[in-house]
Amino acid sequence: MSDNNNPFANLESKFKAVPNKPKKEKTPIDYKKHTKSFISIFVVFVLAVIALANIYVVKEGEYRVIRQFGEIKSIKDSPGLHMKIPFIQSVTTIPKYQMNHNLSEAEINTMDKRRIIIDNYAVWRVVNPKDMISNAGNIVNASSRMEEFIYSVVRSELGQLNYSEIINDENSSRGSLNDQITKEVNELLSKDKYGIEVVDVRIKRTDLPEENEQSVYNEMISDRESVAQKFLSTGDADKRRIEAETDSTVTKMIAEAKKEAALLRAEGDAEAARIYNTSFSKDPEFYSLYRTLESYKKTIGEDTMIVIPSDSPYANILSGYLE
Repeated sequence: MSDNNNPFANLESKFKAVPNKPKKEKTPIDYKKHTKSFISIFVVFVLAVIALANIYVVKEGEYRVIRQFGEIKSIKDSPGLHMKIPFIQSVTTIPKYQMNHNLSEAEINTMDKRRIIIDNYAVWRVVNPKDMISNAGNIVNASSRMEEFIYSVVRSELGQLNYSEIINDENSSRGSLNDQITKEVNELLSKDKYGIEVVDVRIKRTDLPEENEQSVYNEMISDRESVAQKFLSTGDADKRRIEAETDSTVTKMIAEAKKEAALLRAEGDAEAARIYNTSFSKDPEFYSLYRTLESYKKTIGEDTMIVIPSDSPYANILSGYLE
């Protein structure tokens, strides 16, 4: 292609006319000069990482145990931010809140030689982490020792009760029994300085072994029937006694009433006789007539036939002749 037909010919000539500028040489980086800065930054970074890694937080409801070469250095129980010595100290956590522990089912003998299976649970907590670690080692071992003590105390306490007393919900000793078990277990834990405290021990369930269950039920039914029969016999005896006392009282009251009525009747008859005597003594003839008329009322009825002489006084009175 000729220059006349090349549209970029002018541009090429212009670029050719521009003089070439000399290139600047790059200054090499002096690494030796910045080595100290790099090392300082790296050291600060490492120290910051180590510091952050050794900061720990104490929360509500927990103890923080600081150990130095395996030995307990301190125990933190107040919430807050703390720091341990790197590489020398270590931090472990122990719960401070109350914990539930379900005990394994156990078989015991009651005072009346019954074998029963009991199922308990306990509410407990750590009160002295240092004693707990020194004598139990950890939470698992402490709970195991607590369970052994609870089983021992429960076996001893229930061994002094009959089976009926244990299963009877109306027996108030059940509530005091739980309190007594809690008290005795705490005494044993405090004596051995395990650093834990039992808040409450409760008997969840009491069952009979399968081989004894039916026989015990039958015996309980028999006992209840015996008690019911005793109540029935006592009630029947009381009934007969009350009836006899009532009959005696009624008979005595009737006798006294009859006696009083007889006295009153005698007094009335005597008073009537006195009145009659007083009245009839004033007119003997009238009294005689009155007595005669009274005799008529008693002797003469509708079908009465009387045969008397016509001149007798009785006939005269009947005929109306009074003289």
